[in-house]
Formats: sequence, C-alpha cells, structure tokens
Amino acid sequence: MSTLIAIETSTESCSAALLHDGALSTRSELAPRRHAALILPMIESLLDEAGVSRRQLDVIAVGRGPGAFTGVRLAISVAQGLALALDIPVVPVSSLAALAQDAPASVGEAILAVIDARMGEIYAGCFQRSANGLVEAIGDESVGLADELVIPPAHSIVGSGWAAYADALSRRLKSAPAFADGARYPQARAIAQLAAPQFAAGHSVAPELALPVYLRDKVALTLKEQRAR
Repeated sequence: MSTLIAIETSTESCSAALLHDGALSTRSELAPRRHAALILPMIESLLDEAGVSRRQLDVIAVGRGPGAFTGVRLAISVAQGLALALDIPVVPVSSLAALAQDAPASVGEAILAVIDARMGEIYAGCFQRSANGLVEAIGDESVGLADELVIPPAHSIVGSGWAAYADALSRRLKSAPAFADGARYPQARAIAQLAAPQFAAGHSVAPELALPVYLRDKVALTLKEQRAR
C-alpha cells in the first residue's frame, strides 16, 4: 500500500493530507493569503504525527486547479519540489473533482462543482459518483459567466461559485438540486482519495510534467473590459 502526501491550495482553504497504511490524516485551514506560510508546516506535522519520514513517501498528490492563480501555482511548485528532492512521481488531480468528491450523492447521481473565478465568472465541472465511491468527470471542465453555462441537472451543487452566483446558476438548472452548499472548498483528503487508485494503476507523472490547470490565462480585466461590464 502506497504512502502519499496530498496538497490542495487552489482556493481560500489550505489543506494537506497523509495516506499511510490505509489511514488518512488531514490538516485544513480557511486562511486566504496565508497558504505559503501554512502548507509546509502542515505537511511536516502530518509526517511527524504518523512517524513517517519524507523518504517513506511513494508519491505526491496535488490539486492542479482550476482555482486562484497564486494558489494553484503554489501547490504545483511545492509538489514538484518535494517530488524532485525525493525522486518520486506526482499525481495531479482536478481541484473541481476534489470538491465534488466531498458532496453527498449516490452512485450515478450528478454533482456540479463550482468555484468562484472572480471577474464575474466561475469554474465548473460536472461529476458523478461511481460504484467505488469516487467521482468521475461528465464532460469537460469550463470557465465562464454563470448565466451562460450549459450544465446538466445535478443532484448536488457545491463550491464557492454557488455562494456567489446561486441565482444565475438556478436559472440554468431544469430543477432545483437536492443538496447545495456554497461554503465547501476542495480538500487534500479528497485529492488523496482520488490519487491513490490512479497511482496504483500507474497513472502518475514525473515532477516536471505536473502542470497547473487554469482554464483561462487572464488574471485581471483591463479597465476598458471592466467598464464594458
């Protein structure tokens, strides 16, 4: 059984998780703009508590985004640095998938994960629970205006995108979701849960090939674009 550290810093929540001997332990804190100061101490705390050395790690799992640009870059850089130093691979995991993983849903039910992308937009991805309890993507992840998204009916909707744009998203849905929570964020525990079977199946990459996924390249609107909105 593999031992892995998982990292997730793509949103306001900063978290790390250790999967060792089948046991999952976590650290998580809602601390915007403090991720860089928190993530490494979280990792060291998890390792110390479990009596695990860095050299015992088999793989690093990381939330690859989408999310805040600085947060996604931080997670990837930390994962790459650890993996390069230890000569181990990386399993990048969608931050939207991690968000969906924590949502309540039975097998086959659709889960819409939405993260506030600022500038009037949201990151969105639709997933469904498979028989093994893990989520699988239904279609491609996207970024766009909430009132222009094409989204299927969803049993559950989770993420900060719901908190910011519930009215607009509701207009896009054919029926109200059975569950909705705008206060949930992607967590490292879900990154670990999704990454472990991927690693076991041989789906990992060299550290330098673990790349962030932003879904868009622009960080801010120009003054002209702001006025146009």
